[in-house]
Amino acid sequence: MADQYAQTGEDSKPTEIPAIRWEEPPEGPVLVLLDQTRLPAEEVELVCTDASALVEAIRSLAVRGAPLLGIAGAYGVALAAARGFDVDEAAAVLAGARPTAVNLAVGVRRAQSAHRAELARSGDEKQAAGAALAAARALHQEDAAASSAMAERGLTLLDELLPGGGHRILTHCNTGSLVSGGEGTAFAVALAAHRAGRLRRLWVDETRPLLQGARLTAYEAARSGMAYTLLTDNAAGSLFAAGEVDAVLIGADRIAADGSVANKVGSYPLAVLARYHHVPFIVVAPLTTVDPDTPDGASIEVEQRAGHEVTEIAAPQVPVAGGGAGGGIPVAPLGTQAYNPAFDVTPPELVTAIVTEEGVVSPVTAEALAELCARSRQMTIS
Repeated sequence: MADQYAQTGEDSKPTEIPAIRWEEPPEGPVLVLLDQTRLPAEEVELVCTDASALVEAIRSLAVRGAPLLGIAGAYGVALAAARGFDVDEAAAVLAGARPTAVNLAVGVRRAQSAHRAELARSGDEKQAAGAALAAARALHQEDAAASSAMAERGLTLLDELLPGGGHRILTHCNTGSLVSGGEGTAFAVALAAHRAGRLRRLWVDETRPLLQGARLTAYEAARSGMAYTLLTDNAAGSLFAAGEVDAVLIGADRIAADGSVANKVGSYPLAVLARYHHVPFIVVAPLTTVDPDTPDGASIEVEQRAGHEVTEIAAPQVPVAGGGAGGGIPVAPLGTQAYNPAFDVTPPELVTAIVTEEGVVSPVTAEALAELCARSRQMTIS
């Protein structure tokens, strides 16, 4: 089997990837992003000097992943304030850059609210900009802490469901440090299992059409010395049938009030396979991903992306002469229409558990989710 075998001892190192950072050079503050469209071939940074540049980075998936989008959105508001742009205008454009990922709007609103409150209090634009930046930095730190808590709770749940260790985990899309202020969501749980010596194999869906699993999750697994194997999305069924999957771990871009989970397209079929084969299907996401204002899965707006992501193979680090609409290598006849939703929605009855930094919800019900969110709010207030 062509795969990656685990490293142990001193060779097993955490992924320390600077996915996002704030810098203040003499010419003015900037937001620096690791361009995820260029991975794994090369590590290239993007420097954003205004909100419009950040919006383009978000839409192109140079920066992506629910928690990191929230952090980026907050920093984007702070950037607009620090450079003297219209903060409310910047916030509106940022919040709408990707409609399904609720964390983006949450992060934007948090920094925007801090800016407005300080401006109302002091009337000082510089102090208001500082307040927005402080809010973004606080969100960044909180997400790192949430990542650690989710990893701990997720590993505990795995050990309860699958006593004895030797976990064989299937994951979809990318949920590691590239999408988080810490070590991620679902990937962080697998990484915790690896460090505890209880991960036997990480099965990595390549995740069509943009290959976030092949390009990004495999990249992070390799950097961490994890035992991993890459597979095509449509090979997952045969893997389940062979009894090679002990649990499915995925992240989420939005969780509705009833527990419906929107995640990268391809997640729903995995949930159906997992249910048929009696395999736990576990969602790992911070509480900021739970949206009580979205009542159910049917109410989640699913982003539709450009067809060329399906009709072409994108290779941004390799210029292609005469490439198609997206600059990639055409794999379908000219003029072919493509159905390309960015996400699908998994109903709560197919979800074994939702793991958050504040607790685990299982079985997944609207009442249990609401209770967890209310308990978290009370802890924050106290």
